[in-house]
Amino acid sequence: MYRSGAVMAWNVFKFCTALRGLGSIMILLVLGVVGVTYYAVVITNYGPGLAAGGLDSLIAFVVLILFHLLLVMLLWSYFSVVFTDPGSVPPNWRTTLDEERGDTDPLTSVEFPVDSENGRIRICRKCNNLKPPRCHHCSVCGRCVLKMDHHCVWVVNCVGALNYKYFLLFLFYTFLETTLVTLSLLQHFIAFFSDKEIPGTPGTLATTFLAFVLNLAFALSVMGFLIMHISLVAANTTTIEAYEKKTTPKWRYDLGRKRNFEQVFGMDKMYWFIPAYSEEDLRRIPALQGLEYPSKPDLDAQEF
Repeated sequence: MYRSGAVMAWNVFKFCTALRGLGSIMILLVLGVVGVTYYAVVITNYGPGLAAGGLDSLIAFVVLILFHLLLVMLLWSYFSVVFTDPGSVPPNWRTTLDEERGDTDPLTSVEFPVDSENGRIRICRKCNNLKPPRCHHCSVCGRCVLKMDHHCVWVVNCVGALNYKYFLLFLFYTFLETTLVTLSLLQHFIAFFSDKEIPGTPGTLATTFLAFVLNLAFALSVMGFLIMHISLVAANTTTIEAYEKKTTPKWRYDLGRKRNFEQVFGMDKMYWFIPAYSEEDLRRIPALQGLEYPSKPDLDAQEF
């Protein structure tokens, strides 16, 4: 058993090292897909359609407006996830109970997962620091992340308390954009299999074909991922927590769909669809800071 565990740890380490190496390659890949799509939709097909006149011009205008609007929101959300720190444990952080009592040693608290061997608040064995509620260590980033959901290679960052909303918006706008592109290029894609002569150079035709296939694939895959995360938000849980508590019928942080939603998106409706929070929401909802989470009193003993 010991040897098997050592082999598993070694494989995970190599996997994490490989993920670090991807880095800017994934960002360039995302921008490459955006570039191919932009060329196919705007430059090749619908841009020239503006000068066609009549209904074709109107359709082209609507498609281009929606395309650019969704593209701006997609890229804004994407780079917000990439460049926003998901949240780390502050230096010399202590529990609320410790601060109120003035203690310097960690105390056993129902708010924290307790180590069954020493009866103390859980401490990260890799960071050697206290772990706040819902905090997990990321082997790729090499640190503990507040309310960690997962490490995403597409954004080259961890998805945690401070950028989870931005990640969800990125999924949302990616799904809308790829669906719009798929529907917009569908007639052009079908034309490839007809006997009619298709206008355009081999390069523009190949770009249109590639853009349709890529966007269809992303739309289908992102749809499934988006549905999964909507269910996680509704239950106020994360991907890691969903795996850890799969045998637990009740979840201490599940406060109802409305409050669960507000702990991710805030209460200010004007900010729900943009990757930002209002100052008032940051002040009145501690969960958005990633260190304190309201829970059900009758389930406070759950060890998560």
